[in-house]
Amino acid sequence: MYKMITIDIDDTLLTDSNEVTEGTKQALQAATDQGVVVTLATGRMFASAKKIAKQLDINVPIITYQGALIKNCLDEDTIYERYLPQTVVAFMFQYAKEHDLHIQAYYNDQLYAQEENEKLIQYCRLSNVAYIIEEDMSTLSHLPLSKLIIIDEPEVLDEMKNHLDQQIGQDVHMTKSKPNFLEFVHKEATKGHAVRFLAEHYDCDIAEVIAIGDSWNDHEMIEAAGLGVAMENAVAPLKDVANYVTRSNNEEGVKHVIEKFILKN
Repeated sequence: MYKMITIDIDDTLLTDSNEVTEGTKQALQAATDQGVVVTLATGRMFASAKKIAKQLDINVPIITYQGALIKNCLDEDTIYERYLPQTVVAFMFQYAKEHDLHIQAYYNDQLYAQEENEKLIQYCRLSNVAYIIEEDMSTLSHLPLSKLIIIDEPEVLDEMKNHLDQQIGQDVHMTKSKPNFLEFVHKEATKGHAVRFLAEHYDCDIAEVIAIGDSWNDHEMIEAAGLGVAMENAVAPLKDVANYVTRSNNEEGVKHVIEKFILKN
C-alpha cells in the first residue's frame, strides 16, 4: 500500500544519544528490499544529512534545509532548490545586528556565522559540520542562501516570530526544528512541498507516502502524506494533526511504523 517513507532525523530517526538503533536499520533495509523508497527529510544541511544517509545505505534524494534542497546522495545532483529572497536576507542580517542576535547563514552547503560562540559550537557538534566565520554577514546578502537560523531561548524566539510575521511573513517560511532554533527558508521550502515533489519524482501518489516526525516543522509533510505519523515524544500540536502516533525515538518508533504499515502488508 505504501511506496515511499520519509523520515525526520533529529528526535525521530535518532535516539537521544544521536544514534540509529540496529533494529531500525534492519527495518529500513527490509522496507527497501520490499521496493519502498526510504528517504530523509530534515532541517539539517545536506553535508550533515548525507552522513546519516550513508550509515543507512540510502542512495536516493534526501530532503534538507526544511525542504529548500533535495539532492541525490550518490551523485549529489540537485533536483529541487529554493533560495531565500535577497530582500529578506538583507533585512534579517540588519535585524540580527540591531538586536545582537546569533544568526547563521547557509550558502553552497556551508555554514556561516559572525563569531565563534557556544551557540555555534554546540550546533555544529550536534550536526557534525564545520563552520566559516564572516565578521560582516551583510557581505553574504547577495548570495543565494538556502536558510537562515537564529538560536536563542524558546520564549524569545516565539515573541520574535510573532513580530517578524508582520514584517516578512508574506515573503518567507518561518519554522522551529527545535525549541531554540528559529529557521527562515523560501515560502516553497517546506517539508510538505518537498515530499509532494519527491513523490511525483518517483511516480508515487501522495496517498502512498508515510511521513514521520516529531516537531512542528514536520507538520506540512505530516498533513500532506497519506499516513502522517507523529512520534510519542513529538510536540502536542503535531500529534493533533497526525493520523497515527508511534513509539518514541528511544523506543524505535520508526521501526514500529515500518513493521506495522509496510512489512506486515
